[in-house]
Amino acid sequence: MAEFTAVIKRSDGWWYGWVEEVPGVNAQERSREESIVALRECLAEALEMNRRDALESAEEDYTEEPIAL
Repeated sequence: MAEFTAVIKRSDGWWYGWVEEVPGVNAQERSREESIVALRECLAEALEMNRRDALESAEEDYTEEPIAL
């Protein structure tokens, strides 16, 4: 299971959040908890979309290798 970092702040009655490691994953909700849920959903969708795009770009005759930091 991968771990990511969410930055969350409150401003003008809204909770804003984004994931540091993945550009474009952000949320704006009325509560902190709703913001975290929305970030998880957006992150899962972004990772799946990026994975699909990467595999489609490879077309055929490729291998997948796990990489850990």
